[in-house]
Amino acid sequence: MNLKTEKEDTLRLEITSYASEGKALGRYGNIVVFVKGAVPGDVVDVSIFRRRKNYWEGVIEKVITESSFRTQPFCRHFGICGGCTWQNLSYEKQLLFKETQVKEQLERIGKIDDIPLQPILRSPEALFYRNKLEFTFHPLRWLYDDEIGKEIPSSGLPALGFHVPGKFDKVLDIEECFLQPEPSNAIRRAAKEIALKLNMEFYDPKKHEGLLRTLLIRNNASGEFLVAVMLKHEDEERRTAFLDELSQRFPQIVSLWYVINPKLNDAWSDLDVIHYKGKEFLTEQMEDLTFRIGPKSFFQTNTRQALNLYRVVREYAGLKGSETVYDFYTGTGTIALFLSRQAGKVVGLEYVNEAVEDAKINAAVNNIENTVFYAGDIRRIFSDEFLQKEGRPDVLIMDPPRNGVHEDVLRGVLKASPERIVYVSCNPATQARDIALLSSLYRLTKVQPVDMFPHTMHVESVALLEKINQ
Repeated sequence: MNLKTEKEDTLRLEITSYASEGKALGRYGNIVVFVKGAVPGDVVDVSIFRRRKNYWEGVIEKVITESSFRTQPFCRHFGICGGCTWQNLSYEKQLLFKETQVKEQLERIGKIDDIPLQPILRSPEALFYRNKLEFTFHPLRWLYDDEIGKEIPSSGLPALGFHVPGKFDKVLDIEECFLQPEPSNAIRRAAKEIALKLNMEFYDPKKHEGLLRTLLIRNNASGEFLVAVMLKHEDEERRTAFLDELSQRFPQIVSLWYVINPKLNDAWSDLDVIHYKGKEFLTEQMEDLTFRIGPKSFFQTNTRQALNLYRVVREYAGLKGSETVYDFYTGTGTIALFLSRQAGKVVGLEYVNEAVEDAKINAAVNNIENTVFYAGDIRRIFSDEFLQKEGRPDVLIMDPPRNGVHEDVLRGVLKASPERIVYVSCNPATQARDIALLSSLYRLTKVQPVDMFPHTMHVESVALLEKINQ
């Protein structure tokens, strides 16, 4: 169905599917039209705001017929906040479209016909599944359409919430978020209340003025919380009063930190985070392993589903006890340590030096002595000399960032020719591309989609590649 309505630049479309990045789409003749907020099965009137040679983009003006896949969004911020963009789609259909996305990318980009796709692993929790959120302070919150032009009391203007998508200097004040378990919402609301009571100025990124910049909240499965606040400059009296009252209100906060950031951006990887009160880290248990989590630590944000993903990796690795395993993009060593009990030796490679230091600490905490970790550019580390030193890998694990594995690294992998490769990806498109580049020596034997982030378009994919007998 594609009809021109009476209004110029408005089309009536049937939404048929999602594109690879989770955008709903319909077709107007041969033109693909992407429509924000639509659900496959909807019939909608769409206002076109961007025309390109191969596609158009539009927004819904009116829903003519609602899809049977639609469900009522549970969050009052839906449609403005950039998170949970699929919450108007039933969870069962979310899983279906994510599974389909993995399959279609392997077919289209990987050029694979007979895909050994396993049913997607659903998340144990679809709500309150995250163990980390970061909120931004701003002196002027984003106004809803029905507020524009009205007089808003000054006390109702400051924000502590999430950036509005595509607008670095606009922040949506969050009243309730369904991503992290309580008392996350209560901590955030109290932080804003205490800050206003103490007359602590909220940071304005355009003017580079104000005191409070961000609020980080982390938690573990035991219900303990770590909180870190970022300030533009030191203000010991108000900072101390703020942190003390926050910790007094919430005994669940067992680790309290702050960081001074005078820079123009909110990145803090190069800054010292100062321990103020309580424990120096949270701990998280995964089977018989203990992981330390500090303010800067990388750790999968969906803890229970991460454990399921690691179990898939372990199954696909097929270890017997004597193998040399390489773990590319090892991060803080979670997968490397998870496999270490079943391997002869695990070698972890990672770009970020701080992550490697965390990996070494986690190995020591768990009394694991058969792992080694290296920091640096994997293209340069993974050389003939390195293979002579550490041994050729029998099994290779790769868990790269969204842009996938560099071609130089893939050439090195083909040269080293491990028996099995387990490729963990947060981007099915780049995973499919890289699998195609390895197809001269490896065949795809299993693919397991994993839903790590319910109510979003994102999907993880674990692929097993086995060497072709020459």
